[in-house]
Parts: sequence; structure tokens; C-alpha cells
Amino acid sequence: MQTLYAGSRQLILLELEADLVRQGATECGFDCQITESDRQTTLELSANDRESPLLLFDAADQSNTGWFSRCQYYVDARTGAVLQTPFLLANKFDARGRLLTSQLRLQIRRELSPDFRLPGRQAVSERVLYSVLFNFLNALSTHGVGLCGEGIIKPTMRR
Repeated sequence: MQTLYAGSRQLILLELEADLVRQGATECGFDCQITESDRQTTLELSANDRESPLLLFDAADQSNTGWFSRCQYYVDARTGAVLQTPFLLANKFDARGRLLTSQLRLQIRRELSPDFRLPGRQAVSERVLYSVLFNFLNALSTHGVGLCGEGIIKPTMRR
């Protein structure tokens, strides 16, 4: 982790290890391809061995009330932002434009404000970010992630 200064503005630059991210994603049941740039790390996630869709569900749907109460993570459907994290989520589609229910794209912002806080008001560090990332990936496979509102992100799980 480094501190950057852009004029009078201070930023935290996260230095994520691609091999560690890939290993953690594999342990959570995902095949993972990683693309890195100066400001972000992008994970192309696929759980093709999985028989059921990933557990990204519409939190407003009355039939999902039980799932909603167990969620640790919520996604803003308008922007794809995973609340209280530096993650942005996106759906993946096949050549015909149909939603792929076992694949997602996850972008991790690597430049953060020094006052950015993760869940539980934890200060940002690579170690804590890895923990949040792997918990999020595990939630997509086991506990469920709530999708709030309507927008560009579509639920992978339907009734």
C-alpha cells in the first residue's frame, strides 16, 4: 500500500497480488482471469462447474425476503457498486445478449480516499481487502448477495 499525492489530494494506492487473488477466487469455486491497469484490477469470474446460478438476487422481490435478511453484501443496480467496498460488479452476456448466470465481472478500484472505510468501519489495507473480497465471492456462491433497485445490473437468480 502506498500513499499518492495528486496536487493537494491524497490517495491510497492498493498493490494487489494477482496470484493471491486468483488462488482465493479458485478456492471460492470460480475460474478467474485477471486484468490489471493503473487504477483498477478486473476479475472475469466464471463458475461453470456450478449447476445453479450465482446467488445475486433482486432484494425487492417479495419471495426473496429470507435471502435478503441473511445478506452481508448489497449491490446498487444502477451503478454496479458493491456497497461499502471498492468493488464494481457487472453482468456478462452471451453472443445473443442473454444473461450468463454463472459469470460476472468484478472490478476492484485501487485508488481510494484515505478516509474510505470497509464493512465494520475498518480502515483500508490489502490484508483486509483480500478478506472482504473472498467473503464477497463466497457470498455469491453460498449465502447470496442482494441487488438493490433497478438498473444496469440484472439478478442472476430468479424465482
